[in-house]
Parts: sequence; structure tokens; C-alpha cells
Amino acid sequence: MLLAPVRTTLLNGCKRAGGGIQLSKGAQLRQWLARRSHSTIAAEAGASSSPSAAVSVPNAATNRIVGRWLLGCSGLVVGAVALGGVTRLTESGLSMVDWHLVREMKPPQSQEEWEAEFSKYQQFPEFKIMNHNMTLPEFKFIFYMEWGHRMWGRLVGLAYILPTVYFWRRGYFTRSMKGKVLGLCGFVFFQGLLGWYMVKSGLEEKPESHDIPRVSQYRLSAHLGSALLLYCASLWTGLTLLLPAHKLAETKRLMQLRRFAKGTGGLVFLTALSGAFVAGLDAGLVYNSFPKMGERWVPDDLLAFSPTLKNLFENPTTVQFDHRILGISSLTAITGLYLFSRRMVLPRRAKIAIRLLTAMAYGQVALGISTLLLYVPTPLAATHQSGSVALLSLAIWVLAELRKMPK
Repeated sequence: MLLAPVRTTLLNGCKRAGGGIQLSKGAQLRQWLARRSHSTIAAEAGASSSPSAAVSVPNAATNRIVGRWLLGCSGLVVGAVALGGVTRLTESGLSMVDWHLVREMKPPQSQEEWEAEFSKYQQFPEFKIMNHNMTLPEFKFIFYMEWGHRMWGRLVGLAYILPTVYFWRRGYFTRSMKGKVLGLCGFVFFQGLLGWYMVKSGLEEKPESHDIPRVSQYRLSAHLGSALLLYCASLWTGLTLLLPAHKLAETKRLMQLRRFAKGTGGLVFLTALSGAFVAGLDAGLVYNSFPKMGERWVPDDLLAFSPTLKNLFENPTTVQFDHRILGISSLTAITGLYLFSRRMVLPRRAKIAIRLLTAMAYGQVALGISTLLLYVPTPLAATHQSGSVALLSLAIWVLAELRKMPK
């Protein structure tokens, strides 16, 4: 009974709007086809976005991720350098007489294991000549210092290698960036081998030598220098990914400033490297006065070794003298860079970087003089070494701010 009126009403409505109904059906058909096409495209896009092709082309977002990762890695390298300096200053570097990539990750646990490790240490020159009265608790301290340094080195290696594998698979690297990260990872591995090669030089018996056992200053400098190169490369690459290059007019004065900054950065690096020879020879304990060395500006024993070239790397007096000259030269160059930049119109970030570099240079020189006058106390000496890395970091930042726009 009720269905008949409803059917009649629908039929009458269709008759009155016959053409309109056909048009709405056509519009509905077109909308359905459009939705179906959109769904098909979305499904194909979802199928193509597999883990291996999620980001096929690096973009600004992936560059920021990679840049932050590299800055984090460079921070870990700074930690390794600082911890290595403290390890040397506490004379802990020769406490571990073996090198195993995995097995030494677990330190001795029981009393028997500690005694066995201490017994191995007693077979080497450092114990026989310097530490023959050392007790087991004292040995544990220097052992843990060296163990912590080695474990930190392994952490640095993992921080480089594991993210490299992940980012590579995700397609975050350009072709040039792939070569850079492979070089960084290879350098980390080389740094670990160089560290053990350095330690071995302090474990060797040297019957003809009457000096206290220490690692070779050449190998120590190579170990520190390679760490600084790894740090500089990581920091530079990270900064160039995170900081957009400024659009600077390529004037003659800008090119001069850029060359000046490069030369200053090289001088800062060389000064930091010369500090490794000072540390390796304990040259900071030879003349503890400033600005003169003893009663003279140029000490009598500056060229005491023969041949003359040997003095540059093996004479503690010459090594300290050279480090002083390089430090003062770095301070002079940075001051000149600051004064030269003041007469130029530069971006705000570049001006801040140059000012911080200048302030850090004066602070670093003050730290060095204080360390010398106070007979190289461990906390102050470690701070001075870390200050050299901070100074180098600021020099790299200045170079990153002054770099040319990529073509």
C-alpha cells in the first residue's frame, strides 16, 4: 500500500528532471573514473617506495640529516682527542700491552684476571724502569684510562660506519658524497691501526737508550695529526651541508680575505700538530718561563743535536721553541685577519665567526703560557690541548662562511 505512492513520486520526479538526471550520472561517472585513476597512481607510488628507493634523490631535508650526523661524528672525534691527551698526561697509554678489536672490549673482572693483566704489564720497560713500585690498584687506574680511550675509539668507528650503511641504502648520498664518506670511514680504520702502531713504540726494549719509556713522538704526531684531519674533514663537510653559502660579490678584497683565512687555518693546524711533539718529548718541562727561555730569548742548546735537522723533532728545547713561535705566529695571523675583515662588508655569521676565532686565539695563548709557568698540571694541559681543537674548529667555520657559491 505504501510502496505505490513512493514509486509514483519517484517516476514523476524523473520525468520532470529527465535530462538533469542523465547529466548527474555522467558527472558521477567522471568523478568515479578520476578517483579510480588517483587511487591507481597512489598505489603505484606506494609500491615503488620500497626501503631501497624511499629517497632516490638527496634533497635539503636529507642534507640536513647527513650534516648533523657528520657534526655529531666530529664531536666524538674531539672527545677522543681530549681523552687521548688525558691518557698521555696521566702516563696511562702503555698499560694495555695487547690489541684485540673485540676481546679487549671487556676489561678484567675477577682478581685472577686483574693479576694476570698486571703480570703482562710487568714484562715491559715502563714498569721495569718507572713503575716498579706500582700496586695493583694504581695499575687499575691507568688501565681504565687507556681502556676508556680505546673504547671511545670503537664508538667513533661505529658512529661513522653504521649510519653510512643506513644512509647509503636510503639513497641520502650524492655520488661525490659517497666518495667522501667512504674516505672518512677508511680514515677511522686507519686511525685505529695507527694508534696501536704508536703504542708499540713505547713497549719496545731499547737497551741503548737511557731515556724513560715513551711512545715515539713521530708516531704520536702522526696519530694526532690523522685525528685532526678526520675531524676537520667531518666538520667541513657537515658545515657545508648545513650552512648555505653566502652570495658574496667576488671582489679582490674578498679573494684576499679568503686566501688569508686559508693560510691562517693552515698555521693553526700546524701549531696544534707541533703540540704533539711537545707532548711526546715532555718538552713543556724544559723551560718554564715566558717570554724568555731561561735567561735568554734564544737558548744555548737550541741546536745541540747533530745533524741540525734532528733538533726540530728530537731536541726538547727546539721543539718547545718552535711551538712558541708557531703559537705567537698564529695569534698574529688571526689578529691580522680580524683587522682586515673589519674594513669589509661581510654577512653577520661570518663576522661572528671571525670575532670568536680572535677571542679564542687570545684565550688559547693565555692557557699555553699558564700551563708552561705552572709546570704542566694535568687539568690545565688537557684544557690547552682541547683549546687547540676549539681554535681549529672556529678557523674551519670562518672558511665555511667565506666559501664560494657552488656553480
